Amino acid sequence: MPKTRILVADDHALVREGVSALLQLQDDMEVVGEACDGRDAVRLTAKLKPDIVLMDIAMPGLGGLEATTELRKTMPEISILILSQYDDREYISRLLKAGVSGYILKHAVGTDLVSAIRAVARGEFYLYSGIASSVIDGFLDRKQAFAEDPYDKLTDREKQVLKLIAEGNTHKEIAELLNISTKTVIAHQTHLSEKLDIHSRAELIKFAIRRGIIKI
Repeated sequence: MPKTRILVADDHALVREGVSALLQLQDDMEVVGEACDGRDAVRLTAKLKPDIVLMDIAMPGLGGLEATTELRKTMPEISILILSQYDDREYISRLLKAGVSGYILKHAVGTDLVSAIRAVARGEFYLYSGIASSVIDGFLDRKQAFAEDPYDKLTDREKQVLKLIAEGNTHKEIAELLNISTKTVIAHQTHLSEKLDIHSRAELIKFAIRRGIIKI
């Protein structure tokens, strides 16, 4: 029986190495690569074609949410399982809407992670038991609010630019990270500011923090 091929994406080397070591002990799993940030995850996924990307959220540059959005658009056949320390509803809800196949917290035990990967490999959706009830309650309480969220008006690229601006990157640095021109970055910032009706960098940062796009 073929093994489930997994790419581990996390900006902490010790986490990547620890998770990889655990998964390599499983007879039905193979770690085919490790990525240090979202941009690296997108690049390696295109190159290695894993079955599952085990994705952290809070990574520098292109984060887990932005990388997930990119992968769902370009390689929808590949499943994404989020492994994060954050149980914040905003993070979880946005990632579920982005199309991930599961969400598990880093404080879960190793057997939970293995079970999550096997469930996703079978085509099932996995939500860690410690956050399931919170997510369901949040969805029921705020279904209408999500439908009216101005963040959803943004294009995928505008969401990427927003996160990078909020993290303090300059227009030039964002252009290099996204492989686009500085002029295009400025155009994206103008468009996203108009859609959000937010016209200063400070207010964009506050918006990103409130919506769980970045963490302090």
